[in-house]
Amino acid sequence: MGRDPHYDLTGRVALVTGASSGLGAGFAKALAAAGAKVVLAARRADKLAEQVAAIEAAGGQAIAVSMDVTDETSTKAAYDAAEAAFGTVDTIVANAGVATEKTALGLSVDDVDYLHAANVRGVFLTATEGARRLEAAGSREKEHGRVVIIGSITAEKIFPATSVYGATKAAARHLGKALAREWARRGISVNVIQPGYFESEMTADLFGSEAGAKFVATFPRQRMRPASDLHAPLLLLCSDAARGITGAVITVDDGQTL
Repeated sequence: MGRDPHYDLTGRVALVTGASSGLGAGFAKALAAAGAKVVLAARRADKLAEQVAAIEAAGGQAIAVSMDVTDETSTKAAYDAAEAAFGTVDTIVANAGVATEKTALGLSVDDVDYLHAANVRGVFLTATEGARRLEAAGSREKEHGRVVIIGSITAEKIFPATSVYGATKAAARHLGKALAREWARRGISVNVIQPGYFESEMTADLFGSEAGAKFVATFPRQRMRPASDLHAPLLLLCSDAARGITGAVITVDDGQTL
């Protein structure tokens, strides 16, 4: 069976941050399965090797690059490595982020800085470094630039122990819309996906507990869905079918914010 033409990413070069596990690893595999050459970026190089091997075993093309999204030098070096392997990165998935289970009164200033560095500065550096290179490669004429920022429903709805985390995700959402406006005539589309709570490596312990089960019972559909539910909207926003979509915020949460 051939690829769905709506999601055919043949010829694209995608970079996914935070790709060593969880949502990022799944995104990288989905992009590769759709035909993109994928650059998996994260600080955990050993975990990246496992993900690259899985993609190659399935017939895809991928490389791993070490990248600390909070560091400008590391970000530039990761893009250099990506270009050396596959050419200009035209599809950027800013997925890397961190969280904490502390309430506001339990957060230290270092905790706050840690959250902001990864979830805001990291998104900014990932997106802007990619955009500079895209424009230099002719994105204004080709209109082929795609940036997808992975946010969170905590940007809109208050959940326990998410005060500063939610604030950073609200900042990332606003940043995505602002960049979409700034880059509208540069051939670069910027959109945001806001996931709800999904089955993943990060949520396994929480939702496997009694307290987690009670939390799920408060959701309108009283269930958890697999993280693969996020792949279709991601592939749409990365594809040519999304030529007319920029500045959008797409919430994928199985109704959890209703």
